[in-house]
Amino acid sequence: MTRIHRALISVSDKTGIADFARSLASLGIEILSTGGTATALRAAGIRVTDVSEVTGFPEIMDGRVKTLHPAIHGGLLGRHDQDGPVMARHGIRPIELAVINLYPFEATVARPGCSREDAVENIDIGGPAMIRAAAKNHAFVAVVVDPADYAAVLGELRDAGAGLGEATRRRLARKAFAHTAGYDAAIWRYLEEREGDHTLPGQLPVGLRLQQELRYGENPHQRAALYRFPKPAPGTLLDAQLHQGKPLSFNNLADADAALECAKALPAPACVIVKHANPCGVGLGATLLDGYEKAYATDPESAFGGVIACNAPVDGEFAGAVLGRQFLEVIVAPEFSAAALEAFARKPNVRVLATGRLPDPATPSLRLQQIEGGMLVQDKDVALLDHGQLRVVSKRQPGAQELDDALFAWRVIRFVKSNAIIYCREGATLGIGAGQMSRVMSARIAAWKAAEARLDIRGSAMASDAFFPFRDGIDTAATHGISVVIQPGGSMRDEEVIQAADEHGMAMLFTGVRHFRH
Repeated sequence: MTRIHRALISVSDKTGIADFARSLASLGIEILSTGGTATALRAAGIRVTDVSEVTGFPEIMDGRVKTLHPAIHGGLLGRHDQDGPVMARHGIRPIELAVINLYPFEATVARPGCSREDAVENIDIGGPAMIRAAAKNHAFVAVVVDPADYAAVLGELRDAGAGLGEATRRRLARKAFAHTAGYDAAIWRYLEEREGDHTLPGQLPVGLRLQQELRYGENPHQRAALYRFPKPAPGTLLDAQLHQGKPLSFNNLADADAALECAKALPAPACVIVKHANPCGVGLGATLLDGYEKAYATDPESAFGGVIACNAPVDGEFAGAVLGRQFLEVIVAPEFSAAALEAFARKPNVRVLATGRLPDPATPSLRLQQIEGGMLVQDKDVALLDHGQLRVVSKRQPGAQELDDALFAWRVIRFVKSNAIIYCREGATLGIGAGQMSRVMSARIAAWKAAEARLDIRGSAMASDAFFPFRDGIDTAATHGISVVIQPGGSMRDEEVIQAADEHGMAMLFTGVRHFRH
C-alpha cells in the first residue's frame, strides 16, 4: 500500500477536478499544480503549490517548458526503497500521485481552419513525459489520466487512510500507457494526412479507443466491444445518432457497416438490404421508395430480419412501406423526417440510426483485418469506373441501357463476398450469388435466386468480381438470356471466354480491375 503525501495535478480536461482536489486536500495530501490548472484550483478555494516553486524555475517558452525538471521527474521516478539517499542529497521530495490529462490535440485539429501551427502547439510534451514516468514507477506512484476514475480512487484513498493498493496502481498504469499511445497515434495520423504520403508506413500506430462494450461477439460465448479510431471518417456508424432501439450487436454493426458502405457508393436515392454481410437486394429509383421496392423484390425471403441502408433522407411514406412489408433489425440513413421517426416509433425494437451527410465514397483510407499474430492492411477499394474506362472486347457493342446496367452491377459487386456473380437491370439487382468456391456455381445460384423471386433476368447485365477461368460461367448466363457481361478480364482463357460471349451474341466489357471481397 502506497501512502499518498503529495499529488501533482495538471489537466486540460478539468471535469470534476476541483471536487477531486478538494477531497485530496481534506485527506492531508499536498497539491502541486501548473498554469491554468493551478489557477482553476485556487479559484475553487483550494491551496496549491506551484510547480515553479518546487523547481525554482519559471515556466518559459509560452509554457512549453515547465515540468521537465529533476525536481518533478525525480519525484515521480524515485524508488522509495533505494533512491532515498540521492533524493535527499538533491532536495527531491516524492510525488506519489499524478493526476494528468493532455492538451486537447484531437479537438484542436478537428476545428475548421485549424492551422499546422495551432496543431503543433497542442502537442503535449511534459504531460506524456510525466504520465509515463509515473506509470513506469507504479510500484510507488499512482497515475490518473481519466476523470471517470476519480470516484474510485478517492473511495479507496478514504477507505485505506490515503493509500492506494498495488492492484489499483497497476490498473491505472496500464490505462496511462494506453492513453499516451492513443495520443501519439492521433498525432501521427494528423501528420500522415497532412503530408499526403501514400507509402505504407513502417509502423502503424492504431490508437483505438473503447466506444462501447457489446453484449457478445458473433456468438454468445465470445466477448466483444466496439473501438474507434482517434479520428473516424464522417458519415459512419461510429458517430451516428441512435434515435430508438437498444444498442446494436456485433453482427448488427457488421451488417449495418456493409450496407452503408454499399449505399455510399451508389448515386442517390438508393437502398441496400444486407443479410449476414452480403447484399440481398440493391435498388436505385426516382425516389427512395422506388429503390427499396427494387431491393426488396430481389430476395424477399432473405430480407426478413435484414439491415437496410439508404443514401438519402427517409420520409414517412418510406418508413410506412418498409414496416408494412418486412421485419428489420436496423435502418441507417443520413437523416429521418419527423413522420418517419413517428412511424418507426411504433416498432420500438427497430434500431434507427442517422449518420448525417455521407462522405465521398472515393475518399482513400486504409483497411485493417486481423489474422492470427498480426494484421493485414490494405487500401480501401475505391476503384469507381465510368463508361469511358470500360473496354468492349466482344464483337457486339453494348447499348446505352446495357452500359448503365453493367456499371450499376459493377458498383454493387464490390460489396458481395467472393466468388460473386450478380444480375442487374434498370437500377435493380435481380439475382445475387455470393461466397461460393466455384464462380460458375455463383452464376447458377444468382439465376436460381432470381427465379425464386420470380424475376426475369433475360436482357440483364451480369457482373463478375474477378475473371472467368472457364467459359462455363458465360454459357450458364446465356441459358438465362443475359445480354451483357462486365468482368475484369486477365484470365489465361480470356479468348475462350470472349468467344463464348460472341457465340451467344452477348456484349462483354473488361474493367481491368478486380473486386475480391473476403
